[in-house]
Amino acid sequence: MTIRYGGDYNPEQWPREVWDEDVTLMQRGGVNLATVAVFSWARLEPRPGEYDFGWLDDVLDTLHAGGIRVDLATATASPPPWLAKLHPETLPVTEDGVRLAVGSRQQYCPSSPVYREHAKRLVERMVERYAGHPALELWHVNNEYGCHVSRCYCEVSAAAFRGWLEARYGTVEELNRAWGTAFWSQRYDAFDEVSPPSAAPSFRNPTQLLDFDRFSSDELLACYDAEVEVIRAGSDVPITTNFMGFFKPVDYWKWAPHVDVVSDDTYPDPADPLSTPYAAMVRDLMRSLGGGAPWLLMEQSPSAVNWRERNAAKAPGQMRAWSYQSVARGADGILFFQWRQSAAGSEKFHSGMVPHGGTDTRVWREIEQLGGELARLSGEGVGLEGSRVPSSVAIALDWDSWWAIEQPASPTSVAYLEVLFAWHHALTSLGLAVDFVRADGDLSAYRAVVAPAHFVASDAQVANLAAYAEGGGTLVVGFGTAIVDEHLHVRLGGYLGEPLRRTLGVWVEEFDPPAAPDLRATGGGEAPAVGLDGDVVGGSASGGTWAEVVRVEDAEVLATFTGGALAGAPAITRRATGRGGASGGGWYVATLPEPDALRRLAAAIVDAAGIELPEPIADGDAVEVVRRGGFVFAINHGAGPVSLRLAGADLLTGSEADGLELAPQGVAVVAVETTD
Repeated sequence: MTIRYGGDYNPEQWPREVWDEDVTLMQRGGVNLATVAVFSWARLEPRPGEYDFGWLDDVLDTLHAGGIRVDLATATASPPPWLAKLHPETLPVTEDGVRLAVGSRQQYCPSSPVYREHAKRLVERMVERYAGHPALELWHVNNEYGCHVSRCYCEVSAAAFRGWLEARYGTVEELNRAWGTAFWSQRYDAFDEVSPPSAAPSFRNPTQLLDFDRFSSDELLACYDAEVEVIRAGSDVPITTNFMGFFKPVDYWKWAPHVDVVSDDTYPDPADPLSTPYAAMVRDLMRSLGGGAPWLLMEQSPSAVNWRERNAAKAPGQMRAWSYQSVARGADGILFFQWRQSAAGSEKFHSGMVPHGGTDTRVWREIEQLGGELARLSGEGVGLEGSRVPSSVAIALDWDSWWAIEQPASPTSVAYLEVLFAWHHALTSLGLAVDFVRADGDLSAYRAVVAPAHFVASDAQVANLAAYAEGGGTLVVGFGTAIVDEHLHVRLGGYLGEPLRRTLGVWVEEFDPPAAPDLRATGGGEAPAVGLDGDVVGGSASGGTWAEVVRVEDAEVLATFTGGALAGAPAITRRATGRGGASGGGWYVATLPEPDALRRLAAAIVDAAGIELPEPIADGDAVEVVRRGGFVFAINHGAGPVSLRLAGADLLTGSEADGLELAPQGVAVVAVETTD
């Protein structure tokens, strides 16, 4: 096995004479995998039913002759203009009733049977032609599902939504019960009265909104599965499609079992000081979606992107450092968008591996350096590829909760992802590796599990979390959890519900969030907050986003609110549970402590869980340290040099790691003895 290295290759944008130069440069840069034909439908099928594969034959043959493997896309992400001309009903419609036009990309309704049939027909021809091609390494279905059109509100989608609802609920009476349509005279007499939740005079039915989110994610998955069915009928080559990190419209927990390899597109902003820890969270999600298996970084930018208001270039060495962050957190491949920077089109100012300035550029020199290093790390006997990242801590992630807690008419404005990020950053800043899990999944491998703002919780999820704590695990439940069930019906008699209420020894009587604007988990600026006091948060501290009236039944109060109506009321509690003794317990956290206080709280939690923190290998917080298999990765994201304290040789330089000075954006990869 080798670590994959390369990127999106779009030779159709260039004259034929450039292609041979491309292969020569790929060899020089260490490229061994090229993603081909992502946006080529109009070139492959210039007119309905007329195909031109000759140029693609040439591309694949040329790459194969150069020793470069191919990730072959099905090209269905952007239908050609002729499809919209012949079938305007395939174009998507927005929530406000606007039909989107040709001239961009992804202009298709996910529910359109016409679009799906034309897409399948193209895929059938591609599988017939290329399934046996010796360069084929991976099938790449469509591209970034839902990136621009995640929901469609046309009549075709409305009919599909009704069918989805009928399959889910069986009868319109059950739909009325689940949606609570007795409120505001919303009762339906038949499924054909139901429509997507388009623009409306006031608040729309919350469960209708949630079901439309679920339906829309499922419809995109159905598009993917339709193409996969065609591929599997004629090819045994692995299949993937590129995820997009924490992408709200698509429930990747449901998607992950449908891909053979988890792959991701991610574009951290070099101008955002929190991009590095946020990117770490994204990498951990990709590893978790595959159950810990290695994954593929399908896209990143060599330097600047073109779609932000201000498109900062990556600092010298930053592309390399962020690439190694992916490898450290489980990636077995580092790819880019794109190989050669475009000369025309909407992405011509998006950086490429071969930039506009050619090979006498900083970007190319860094591309060449990274390619050479990854080739050495893939050398015989190294053993990095395929290794895993051990973790004893997990965070429960739930798309239903994400969709529902951010709906209008909720108790307060909660940015779900920021709450997750706050907890992830607090835990990883202690040197811990963190996985993401489903609340109803197998939690037995973890010493501690955090469930922050798990707003929507089914009875099965509540029972599973409680059973984990009763069985000896350390469970941390954050504010706003188990407020409603999967139909968004409120859990009456006190929030949390049984058996979680019994396990935690508390219940929640009322919400009392700070006045807007909220204190954001990612920091920045002054905002109203609630006061906290307790040893677990380091004495006096503050919290934001949310606060609650917590009623203690059988738990120890570890921190209280200070000031205002909540003064003296419980803010953080713990109850010893089950077989865990001193190390087990159910914690409840009724607000979001400020970052420093949350880090201190996280340290107290992992200490109580019996988790030993790793010894620091450098002074300060700028060095990211990750253990993967028998290797330790040290990445200096700081502004100044740091010296390492780690026995072993740096595989990138051959130098002894103990005392090795890492410059800003410097990286060391050190083989260590394993105890796993």
